[in-house]
Amino acid sequence: MAANTGKGKAIFRVVSGNFLEMFDFMVYGYYATAIAKTFFPSDDGFASLMLSLATFGAGFLMRPLGAIVLGAYIDKHGRRQGLIVTLMMMAAGTLLIALVPGYATLGVLAPVLVLIGRLLQGFSAGVELGGVSVYLAEIATPGNKGFYVSWQSASQQVAVIFAGLLGVLLNHFLSPADMGQWGWRVPFLVGCAIVPAIFMIRRSLEETPEFQARTHRPAFREVMRSIGQNFGLVIAGMAMVVMTTVSFYLITAYTPTFGKNVLHLSDLDALVVTVLVGVSNFIWLPVMGSVSDRVGRKPLLVGTTVLAILTAYPLLSWLVTAPSFSHLLMVELWLSFLYGSYNGAMVVALAEIMPKEVRTTGFSLAYSLATATFGGFTPAACTWLIHALNNDAAPGIWLTGAAVMGLLATLVLFRGNRHQWRASEPANA
Repeated sequence: MAANTGKGKAIFRVVSGNFLEMFDFMVYGYYATAIAKTFFPSDDGFASLMLSLATFGAGFLMRPLGAIVLGAYIDKHGRRQGLIVTLMMMAAGTLLIALVPGYATLGVLAPVLVLIGRLLQGFSAGVELGGVSVYLAEIATPGNKGFYVSWQSASQQVAVIFAGLLGVLLNHFLSPADMGQWGWRVPFLVGCAIVPAIFMIRRSLEETPEFQARTHRPAFREVMRSIGQNFGLVIAGMAMVVMTTVSFYLITAYTPTFGKNVLHLSDLDALVVTVLVGVSNFIWLPVMGSVSDRVGRKPLLVGTTVLAILTAYPLLSWLVTAPSFSHLLMVELWLSFLYGSYNGAMVVALAEIMPKEVRTTGFSLAYSLATATFGGFTPAACTWLIHALNNDAAPGIWLTGAAVMGLLATLVLFRGNRHQWRASEPANA
């Protein structure tokens, strides 16, 4: 019992910073319209929103660089120390966005500073998910690795729920005008306010026994050489991650914008749906992570991607022809089930296929490349596709494409002996 309690405390300590990282990203996505008016004013509402969403996506472009630099740092100096560094960088970026005056006050300097804040957030987030996932994988009890690692993603859902509930409260007590002028900054300031508590929690982390047992800690050059030798594995892992990042940002960060601008629902309706999606994700992730420990990773990965290919676009088409709160909730809860089932198996699978000596760097780089090229730009891509194709159901096309990539990557990575992808290990390792 004491051992289980200790493991539970370790999970809580490591995912606390992961919560903050996702909270900050969600808040920007939720209030993209208000941020657009504050920092990217334009007579063309579409252009203004696209600039705001592109800045949201720009943070993801820094993730691969953060994955390489900070990932190598963690693989050499330890999981605990690296996770403290990422937390501080994330807090700095969030504080910058929260306090920068608008375009009316600073002119072009205002959006530049917001962009810098997003780049800082992206750089630190590049290794946050990988660092947390690897930590959980290395402390997991035998036969429960999928369940343990699923709490990395589950902690993100707590951030989705918290950010959504905070938005519901703000919309209740503040007028739309106040929300657009200054109310959107409150969640960012709340994120900054909880940083000291999370810093103290994360400082109490213990290093993983697996890392402590290593006699060799690779230098940056060695990490880069190993990543180069295993780059095919990283690219295949990236393709597998695309499905999870696209589906996650579609059903969370993009939902308020889609609900308001496309379905013409109220801000409150869209935020309530987002909160309920976060609750659904939180339930499905550990459940399906545990299922993957029992039935294997491949059946879940293949099954959910096939279901997404078959249902994503038809459901979005039905939704836009009959928009309502209940219909949006039904569609999003189904997509939440697919996301939770896929991600519950995918994250632990990605940790398992990476060579242990560069596990954090390899995992983080694959995840970051997927987010930088597809997932992080999901709100912007969906907005552009709707405009370019004159098709309000176009986000279903984006998700279907991601599911196809996830299916193909799964079939490639899990064919025969998956270790054939590792250049640094024998095929029968």
